Amino acid sequence: MRTGNKKNISYAKLALVALWVFCIATNTAHAHGIQAEQARVLAHGGPIDYFKAGAIHMLTGYDHLLFLFGVMFFLTTFKDIVKFITAFTVGHSLTLIEASIFELQANYLLVDAAIAFSVFYKGFDNLDGFRRWFGVSPPNLLGMVFGFGLIHGLGLATRVQQIGLPFEDITTLVLPFNAGVEVGQMAALVAMTGLLALFRGTLAFTPFSIIANAFLMVAGSLLFLMQIHAYLHTTYPDEFGFSTKSHIRDHFKNDIPSGDEIQSPKTPPPKSEIQPPAN
Repeated sequence: MRTGNKKNISYAKLALVALWVFCIATNTAHAHGIQAEQARVLAHGGPIDYFKAGAIHMLTGYDHLLFLFGVMFFLTTFKDIVKFITAFTVGHSLTLIEASIFELQANYLLVDAAIAFSVFYKGFDNLDGFRRWFGVSPPNLLGMVFGFGLIHGLGLATRVQQIGLPFEDITTLVLPFNAGVEVGQMAALVAMTGLLALFRGTLAFTPFSIIANAFLMVAGSLLFLMQIHAYLHTTYPDEFGFSTKSHIRDHFKNDIPSGDEIQSPKTPPPKSEIQPPAN
């Protein structure tokens, strides 16, 4: 009996350590953002550059990775993995390519907020939240994965659009970018499958699943609030009293950066500085 308890505790500790490592890895990634240096390369880059950018973007996009991790969590057969990942891939490929070619515009912060919600949703669904808290059956999972795939693809498209590609180059560059995304996604799926295989069938899987999916819910909620917060700041800057260029610095340092500082009422100069009128 004691041996069983010790094993249970060891597995639980291993689950916590693995989740901690995963959190550290995702914390160093960049959601959808294309870094300034990479954007400069892509502005004059070719298909190979866009292929690399697509792969890097997927492997460092923690919102994509968190959602995929949630999708993979309870998939145990190769058939199910292929079915659900195909639904997600078709969904994000459709909107990435079509939105880029037909220049369909969307606010990237709102799209990122919807992607963050997809992370929360998957954790909630994995914890059987619909039955536990609402007493209803969850929506069709395959349909939801496809639908969220459409949203993730729109998020990818908003970033490609920010580079400002000439129209004649869109098709020849977006397709390699999408191919790179798929390669990066496959690499991430292999790593996730290996991680989940370590715990599946062990005593650690139950505590690990609870901790991991609760983390997805918390992470998705925080990412959602961050994106909505940024959207409100950029859309209604005068309502907050913070600069639109560096509002994060304003929050944490209470600085007023130059260029778009808030105008405060002017105070009259001291009498000693008042010059007499010229004759």
